Amino acid sequence: MAKKVKQKTHSGLKKRIKITATGKLMRHQAYSNHLAASKTTKQNRQLRAETTVHKSDEKRIKRLIANMK
Repeated sequence: MAKKVKQKTHSGLKKRIKITATGKLMRHQAYSNHLAASKTTKQNRQLRAETTVHKSDEKRIKRLIANMK
């Protein structure tokens, strides 16, 4: 009988996603890495906060990081 292949955690995604205690996926926001001087102070401050992953992407991402704790 052939062995089943284990599903591996996506190593790039596990560095970018955090799982909350309730199971939500948190991610960093885009547009915050450079060119900060041309953005307003309010924009830069709000971009520092993490946000949740959109519901349409959750199933796909959870499958890629299924073994992450």
